[in-house]
Amino acid sequence: MLLWPVGLARVSWRYMWRTTPVHRTETAADASERPWAVPEDLVDDDLQRVEDGAGPLLHRRYAVWIAGAPTPPEQVMGRFSGDPNCGAPAEVAVFEKVHGTDGEMCVGDEFLIRIPGPWDGPVRVVGMGPASFRLATLRGHLEAGQIEFRCRADGGELLFEIESWARSGDRLSDLLYTRLRLAKEIQLNLWVETCLRLARDIGGTPRGGVRVETRRAGA
Repeated sequence: MLLWPVGLARVSWRYMWRTTPVHRTETAADASERPWAVPEDLVDDDLQRVEDGAGPLLHRRYAVWIAGAPTPPEQVMGRFSGDPNCGAPAEVAVFEKVHGTDGEMCVGDEFLIRIPGPWDGPVRVVGMGPASFRLATLRGHLEAGQIEFRCRADGGELLFEIESWARSGDRLSDLLYTRLRLAKEIQLNLWVETCLRLARDIGGTPRGGVRVETRRAGA
């Protein structure tokens, strides 16, 4: 906790000097849009579901097109799932595995994501595909919901996406996120930097910047 002001300063510095464009949009969500269901065998008292949170439900998507990358989507996500810290910037977030085998990811594994601020983010792996994985929040997380990371090939390029369905974990988190926007900007910087770092890590070039779409359900 003593180091989190330093982390915040680094986040702010990186944000101010970023040259890659970030295209942000925010619209109202359609009533038919719903979060993913968590498999029943992974639901317990530790799980922090969307229904347990406070404030508006946000459906967010971060996307970057990557040109010139020789790595297939399955290999990209295999490396990322085996070591999430190869993509996430260390000054913004550090993934610590607290349940499961190091170097690989399986459904049911758990991580503690250490981020700048007086909070950490415990999560559980609740879904995996050939080129994707999904995390759900646990008790004590700043948010209540799920987030999915995925990659696919399209027209000779790769599309890397991060999609989340979440509300603030409690009323204090809602104040920091929705009202003061502090946590929101930290989170945005985290996932934008993850998109850019992953593109560089696989030898590609981000094309057209990073697109961040937010769809809000409720006030």
